[in-house]
Amino acid sequence: MGATIRDVARLAGVSHSTVSRVLNDKGVISEETKQRIYAAMEELKYVPNDFARSFASGSPHTIALVIDVDNASDYANNFFNNTVFGIETAAHRSADGIARLVAGKRIDGIVFPQSIVNPGFLQKLEELQFPSVILGRPEDVGLESDWVDINNTQAGAIAVRHLINNGYRRIAFVSDGDDKVFNQDRIEGYRRELTAEGIAPDESLVMHGEADHESGCVCAKKLLEAENRPDAIICSNDRMALGVLRTARAMGICVPQELGIVCCDNTVVTELARPDITSIDVDTFELGLQVAEILINRIENAAASIRQILLSTRIIERESTAKKRKGGGA
Repeated sequence: MGATIRDVARLAGVSHSTVSRVLNDKGVISEETKQRIYAAMEELKYVPNDFARSFASGSPHTIALVIDVDNASDYANNFFNNTVFGIETAAHRSADGIARLVAGKRIDGIVFPQSIVNPGFLQKLEELQFPSVILGRPEDVGLESDWVDINNTQAGAIAVRHLINNGYRRIAFVSDGDDKVFNQDRIEGYRRELTAEGIAPDESLVMHGEADHESGCVCAKKLLEAENRPDAIICSNDRMALGVLRTARAMGICVPQELGIVCCDNTVVTELARPDITSIDVDTFELGLQVAEILINRIENAAASIRQILLSTRIIERESTAKKRKGGGA
């Protein structure tokens, strides 16, 4: 059992009400007394129960995300995805806040994005023996942590293999950031598959931009204006792919006969584009199921084996890579 406020008071030589006033920043307490209390908290590894404190101060700040599982269609849209992204953004900015939320015993388990993983945060969770699962593969794959991710190396390889099978040879890759682990993995798969097919990877064909339509346009223009331009481009997401498609059209380059396009998001946008865009598909529902299953198991059995899972991807073939069917390939 963890230390209590009374344990802190006893070690600091003050009343528990004095400790409470310091924690809630109320009343006039000498600096010397405050330092004794802080030292006692550090020695005992005492973490205040934020839930109780927030109600005592009249400002509870528990945040919950509730969905109706009988109306799944209400959440299968960009609105809900962006809502989750907003939560992730807040979590990224408040990693210390998450640690306090965990230590304050306000939740039973936590799923957090790979983007906020750092040694200090993981060490805190380990010290507290708190159930957690990382959404995404950490850069340090040797971490003793549960995580679930998409097999992005496989995704890059599948995209290249599909394009080569459809008559394309000079294949570029446009990503939304080389600092992201999933892009690093996709490009690694892209390079490996080119090499396996007897094609030397050309680093001038790998470009990095932002995750938006305009960046796709900029990258495509640079690639397609080159003397030895690519005949296919793999994009990190649907928005970049739309930028590539728009730029090719503006330059009079025919898709798919002169340029094949593949993207790594299988969204409704890729289906509605003209021509529609071949995509790497990911079972995000299965991703959620795996994360939840691991976390629940960890909550119920702290001694359970560490699980690290990569989920397979598949290609959804559409018109943007139908070179052979259009009569433009060998």
